Amino acid sequence: MNHSKRMAWVDIAKGVSIILVVMMYAVYNTGRHTGSVGFLHYLIAFATPFRMPEFFLISGLFLSTVIARPWQRYADRRFVHYMYFYVVWAFIMIALKVGIFARDPIAMVADLARAIVQPYGVLWFVYMLGLFAIATKLLWQFRIPHWLVIAIAMGLQIASINVSSYIVTQFTAYFVFFYIGYALAPQIFRVAGWVAENPGKGIAALVAWFVVNGLLVFLPSFELLPGETRMGFAAFPPLHFLLGVAGAVALCAFSVVLMDRPYTGWLRWIGAHSLVIYLAFTIPMSVFREIAMNTGLITQTGPLSLAVFVVALTTPIILYSAIGLTGFGRFLFDRPGWARISPE
Repeated sequence: MNHSKRMAWVDIAKGVSIILVVMMYAVYNTGRHTGSVGFLHYLIAFATPFRMPEFFLISGLFLSTVIARPWQRYADRRFVHYMYFYVVWAFIMIALKVGIFARDPIAMVADLARAIVQPYGVLWFVYMLGLFAIATKLLWQFRIPHWLVIAIAMGLQIASINVSSYIVTQFTAYFVFFYIGYALAPQIFRVAGWVAENPGKGIAALVAWFVVNGLLVFLPSFELLPGETRMGFAAFPPLHFLLGVAGAVALCAFSVVLMDRPYTGWLRWIGAHSLVIYLAFTIPMSVFREIAMNTGLITQTGPLSLAVFVVALTTPIILYSAIGLTGFGRFLFDRPGWARISPE
């Protein structure tokens, strides 16, 4: 598979991932405020085992091409890059939510200080990407074997560690998927190449995965709540890990199938700009939900969840396009020169 096609399916996979993540936040956020569930809750429930693992696995796929760079250059692109956007958007979100809407400047300052060591809100993903990149570089530097890292990281993930430190909790939960994306990238690309050459067999394998994943999520004691999903067999930690890896690889295969289909350019664009969407979707999501509920514009949880999701997904795209046209606010999505420690 040539480089352009490889990038095409990777962007599509990132696009599918960010759509599922935004949908999850929109659906659960709406469900908590309405106190009920809608039809999108079932789609999010199905994706529960692999939604975040896929996001991290894809993020690690091309790390091997930069892992040997000098520390300064590597850290600039893989750590400082994410920390810049984390700081900018954490400040915006905390200032709006606590400083302006809640009118509590003291609490705002406290939250800003806390955000240094306790990732803020949905931005935890951006924060953890920087930490994962540094951890992986250190492991490479000390020549720790892949099999040993994966075995230990898998054990930590299966242990389902939940402590007061959100960094520790999320590191142990998701580092293994990021590292698998990095360490097993050649194997994942081979799977993608096989699906591209054997689309019929690839689709058959995807159908089998779809059925198995659905049965394990929804059986036997599945419970759908407004703000969370309680899975069936899939909740068993070792099985949950396996379904995370299988689902992440399945989404990669699904993206290869979509790659040559017409009208998928928008999905590739979303994937290529997934960080833009992730950084900016929560503010319009919450604002629109409040307006819709307070005005009675949409009252049923299902349609409201769908509307909130569409607004949350499209508003960052509109904002990004407006910034591109006006040139005002580029710092929101483009890291300026002063925020670099190495030449671009």
